[in-house]
Amino acid sequence: MKNGMTDMRKFLKIHKHTLIQLGLVILVLAAGVAVFKLLAGRRQPPAQTERPPTAALVEAVRVHPEDMVMTVEGFGTARAQRSVQLASQVSGRIIASSPNFMEGGFFEAGEALITIDPRDYEHAVQNAQATVAQAEYMLQQEEAEARVARREWEALHPGSDPPAPLVLREPQIKSMQAQLQGAKAQLATAKLNLERTVISLPFNGRLVEKSVDVGQYVSLGQTLGSAYGTDVIEVMTPLEDFELEWFDAPLTYPVNNGGATVRGPEAVVIADFAGRQHRWKGRVVRTQGRIDPTSRTVNVIAEVADPFREMNDDIPLTPGMFVRVQIEGKRLEGIMRVPRYAIRNEDEVWVVRDARLYVQKVEILRGDADYAYVTSGLQDGDTVVTSPLDVVTNGMAIRVQLIDSSEAIEEPSL
Repeated sequence: MKNGMTDMRKFLKIHKHTLIQLGLVILVLAAGVAVFKLLAGRRQPPAQTERPPTAALVEAVRVHPEDMVMTVEGFGTARAQRSVQLASQVSGRIIASSPNFMEGGFFEAGEALITIDPRDYEHAVQNAQATVAQAEYMLQQEEAEARVARREWEALHPGSDPPAPLVLREPQIKSMQAQLQGAKAQLATAKLNLERTVISLPFNGRLVEKSVDVGQYVSLGQTLGSAYGTDVIEVMTPLEDFELEWFDAPLTYPVNNGGATVRGPEAVVIADFAGRQHRWKGRVVRTQGRIDPTSRTVNVIAEVADPFREMNDDIPLTPGMFVRVQIEGKRLEGIMRVPRYAIRNEDEVWVVRDARLYVQKVEILRGDADYAYVTSGLQDGDTVVTSPLDVVTNGMAIRVQLIDSSEAIEEPSL
């Protein structure tokens, strides 16, 4: 026990300075805690102020009555009005072809595209001409003999007719006339075959495909290539039957009114090709003679005349192009044009009056891809909301930013 006390005294003597420092640290911490509690008890809570709720900011447009021409739009594929297969009407070897007789080549009406060796057909014409000359000689000889026979009969039997036509050689004359007529027909056929050795088309066109070339022997009826006419390109556009109400569709073709053919409305054919948009002026000319039994649509046909002569930026309207057709329709007055996406629940819009939103019923005459055309329910200068909102209540306060306008934002009066 005595040894233990001795060890304790030695320990305290050795660590006396350390223990004093530890005590000072504890004392300082205790004082800091007391001061913090004192200051925390005296702190006042921050003043709270109520802020009014912020009204939703929406975009809107002002609408005004307009007089406008309705446009009916559809899509279709350009095609040639004339498209033919070239075929040979005679046999023979091809001895020449036009420089334009190539795929994609343009040719004019009556241009010699292919020439077949004509020598056999020239000989046939000469032979037919000789046959005609021989038949003409034989007929003249029979007619001379008939005149001699008539004089002899009248000398022997004056004042009386011969008992049979054979006496005056009438059957022989008719036979010679028939032979001459047949010879002339053979000559006409030979000349026609000679003309057919030069193959051409009666319209301006463009060659799509060729299947023969110079030196090749072709037979009667053999296909030589295909081509289409370039004078007129047409587009068949399927439209819903209710769209026909908005333009004067030529349901019959042609319509003759006092000697003048009545044609349909003007149209614009639009195609995106080679990275650019191209337009051609055309006209609706007819509708197809039936209604599609599957889609219940009516095919309206528009024509573009001379699309290769009046080319737009050197891009012709070519068969096979997918195009958009805009047909000029009827003119309407006092129509409100509202963006299509501003229509709610098919026949409602949101209008703004005194910085508050109201649900308004409207009557829509028709709509297209961009707009709805309203005939009643809106007034001149009404502001129509175009932005979507998750929750809408009649009379709710809103802030409005007019689209494409420098007008100030309308602030609600709360």
